Amino acid sequence: MAKRNNGRKDPMIALIVTMVVLVVLAVGVWVAGSMLRDYRADVLETEQNAVEEYNNGLWADYEAERADYMAQISTNQGNQSWPTPAAEGWDVLDLTTYPLEAPGTVTISRTDAMFGGLLLVNEWHSRPADFDESAMVSISTYSREAGLESFWQDASCKLHPAAIDAMIAMLTDAKALGYDHYVVKKGYNFRTYAEQEELFNKELEDQRDSRPNLSETELVARAKKNVNYPGTSEFNSGLSFCLYLYEREEGEAKQYYKDTPFYDTPDGQWLLENAWKYGFVFRFPTAGYPTADTADKAYKTGMNMSLNCYRYVGKGHAAVMNHLNLCLEEYIEYLMDHPHIAVFENGVKRYEITYQYVGDDAATFTVDVNRLTNNYTMTLDNMGGVITVYEY
Repeated sequence: MAKRNNGRKDPMIALIVTMVVLVVLAVGVWVAGSMLRDYRADVLETEQNAVEEYNNGLWADYEAERADYMAQISTNQGNQSWPTPAAEGWDVLDLTTYPLEAPGTVTISRTDAMFGGLLLVNEWHSRPADFDESAMVSISTYSREAGLESFWQDASCKLHPAAIDAMIAMLTDAKALGYDHYVVKKGYNFRTYAEQEELFNKELEDQRDSRPNLSETELVARAKKNVNYPGTSEFNSGLSFCLYLYEREEGEAKQYYKDTPFYDTPDGQWLLENAWKYGFVFRFPTAGYPTADTADKAYKTGMNMSLNCYRYVGKGHAAVMNHLNLCLEEYIEYLMDHPHIAVFENGVKRYEITYQYVGDDAATFTVDVNRLTNNYTMTLDNMGGVITVYEY
């Protein structure tokens, strides 16, 4: 006889049913979640595309405005609110009360700005203690490559590369015009501190021998009149040199400036008129030298000797110094009083120059800059300031 179930369900069947229900629910949840994720992804992508399109529009507007602004600058060469420069010739505008057009900042090191051109070295300002003499290189290597083999006296003549590059450009152009009698005289270019010390000590010994009754203080003072104290000679800067002239006689170089004044020769006249275009200035103007109408600047430079000494300062600075007839000391003082200037040629902006005091203690410092251009050079002045010149 068969047994009856009495209405009870098989536990295995109940378990299978329960598992099936759970699987169906899980699949449903997964499908719903997947659909939700896809929806959210679609919404996010739509929002991202909208934001990207919006940003692209802003960037396009910015580029258009910037292009329009730069076009105005190219046309007017300056901020619309600046004073109007002279239409002809060189003109320097005082922008002391005007901010930089696109202000920003950069951090630079003293090392990077050491040889920008305006490092002041004279009787009252000794060369900085962190001056790197190893940065100087032989002029002869550069001159041979430029086809100017004869313009240096011997391989001991050295300068900083920035000064040599500018010198090579200047003398190459001079040679093309037929002015090729220049020579850098030995001893009248870069001197190490030790070399200057040796020269000074020799002069001091000569003073002791000839004036044994004077005190040491008096002897040092007399020696300083003839030879710069170590570290205070312009030739310790690595940016200055003296040029002389020579002519060939039987295979030897004979200097003829002794018989013919340097600036009475075509070579000398060309140099005096054009050196500033290459970033050089006549370093020590004295009464009646290099020309009869030269005003005496010895009270500023501390040097009253008639030296054909030229100093590399960079094209922008040389243009201002030439236009305003300033020696190096006067120019730095001018920038302290006029910390923001613009330089124009025939109404076109050529340079913008700023001065900022940063001190002499920090190895690095933050400098304000105009972000409209990256074409700028910074230089220490050895008086706590850093000067930035923008070239346009």
